[in-house]
Amino acid sequence: MGDISNDIKSKFKNEKIKAYINLKYTANWLNSKENEFFKPYGISPQQYNILRILRGAKKEMKVQVIKERMIERSPNATRLMDKLFEKKYIKRSRCKHDRRVVYVSISKEGLAILEEIDVNKNLEYFENLTSEEATILSDLLDKIR
Repeated sequence: MGDISNDIKSKFKNEKIKAYINLKYTANWLNSKENEFFKPYGISPQQYNILRILRGAKKEMKVQVIKERMIERSPNATRLMDKLFEKKYIKRSRCKHDRRVVYVSISKEGLAILEEIDVNKNLEYFENLTSEEATILSDLLDKIR
């Protein structure tokens, strides 16, 4: 098991600063693992998030609603969706009443890539936690926010 003090060769003034640095360090570590995992699929974690949102919606959604639901809010969400459209993972259509509004839905190809990802998604680093510890961690993260 890791120890942030040893991992970054540092001492901390107090436990709250240590927890803050540990959270930032772990978030970066998880981000790196996630990027590595999605690379063979040719999508980014943000694009996966968009596909996941669309799969859960089970119907077309306004682009703005997707942006609001993203875990990692990105100013380039439209560009991310453009790339998903190019790969045929999503479909787009304009609103008949307001041409500025664009609707997006997941395609069969998008559902297929999600299914492949779901089968291969490996969260082995969470195996170190019991179900109770995972609940406590989630509750603590909620408390921070």
